Amino acid sequence: MKEAEKDCSTAILSQRFHLKDAHGSITMPIYAGAAFEFDTAEAMEQAFLGKSGRHTYSRISNPTVEAFEERVKEISGAEHVLAVSSGMAAISNTFLNIAFAGGNIVTTSHLFGNTFSLFYITLRAFGVEVRFCDLLNPAEVDKHIDEKTCAVFAEIITNPHMEVADLKALSQLAHKKNVPLVADSTLVPWPQFNGRCLGVDIEVASSTKYISGGATSIGGLILDHQTFDWSKSPRLGELAKTAGKTAFTTKLRGEISRNIGAYMAPQTAHLQSLGLETLSLRFERSSRTCRQLAQFLQTVPGVTDVHYNGLPTDPFYKLSCEQFGEYPGSMLTFALKDQPACFQLMNNLQVIRRATNIYDNKSLIIHPLSTIYGTLSDKLKKLVCVPANMLRLSVGLENFDDLKDDILQGMK
Repeated sequence: MKEAEKDCSTAILSQRFHLKDAHGSITMPIYAGAAFEFDTAEAMEQAFLGKSGRHTYSRISNPTVEAFEERVKEISGAEHVLAVSSGMAAISNTFLNIAFAGGNIVTTSHLFGNTFSLFYITLRAFGVEVRFCDLLNPAEVDKHIDEKTCAVFAEIITNPHMEVADLKALSQLAHKKNVPLVADSTLVPWPQFNGRCLGVDIEVASSTKYISGGATSIGGLILDHQTFDWSKSPRLGELAKTAGKTAFTTKLRGEISRNIGAYMAPQTAHLQSLGLETLSLRFERSSRTCRQLAQFLQTVPGVTDVHYNGLPTDPFYKLSCEQFGEYPGSMLTFALKDQPACFQLMNNLQVIRRATNIYDNKSLIIHPLSTIYGTLSDKLKKLVCVPANMLRLSVGLENFDDLKDDILQGMK
């Protein structure tokens, strides 16, 4: 285990709560109530004004969720963490915080389906423009940024395209034009990925994936590294005069999260806190098996275009190693002859489950174009560039030989 991973594991397992539990519990109890009582009206006033740190209402903050946020903050190195109800809630709350009518977002069309839909359809109705370009080409990105750009947005590994952008290069380019870099870091968890060191200002992640541990619950996270000068932001510039580098968090926590109402439930925070305790172990096991399966699939007749960034033959291998280390997660894609062949293989599988989601303890397979992108028009399907013969496989904790044998019998 790497030194960073040792430090992370220690932080996950040894963290103590701000207040000692009345019964000495070493696991944060689930505070399932909606409201919290105060001894005096004055104390209640101070809490609602955010001056005492007391909890007032579980839509705004909650002790169980706060303990989870503090754990994520410690292992990720972020200055502030907000836990929300899903990964999509993390993305939407982030852009409701910094976007504005007449503004634009610079990103790629090679995005996860609902993220693409949020940018292209939902935010457009509120006057926010999305500018799709090739994030692998810094010169092209540079041409799309202007004084009304809210952010450059990237998935650290595009899902399911498996592309890896140079985050340091994107960050330097964005910062040169006074624009923050927002990155979806779902596909590689901490401590394998350090967004701050690569120039990421804001991270969003679906904690449903690696963190929850066996897909026990739906959740999302927004991490603020407080590295961006928000006085340069058209939306947060005025607030930054008083809040400085905390302007993003101040508005997010004090307005957007409260008004949208997507704060994480305490029951979810409890389950995901437990998931954090085995995060490093599960990540290493599933990622190692994923690389083995990727190598195996390259030898199977009828299988083409195997993409896993941890393979030396992958076009993004070198950059992936620089940004994520030895294991860039446990998701791969591969292609068969056509869509009917994909469906036939899926229907024959007995160990691998036909289901959406990634980074469950169980291995899951899906045909992205007919499902995740299934409701898009033909025009938009061409824009997202997901092949009809592609399958996405999320590798779980099963034995490698069992998964290999399942694929072989499925191909027959």
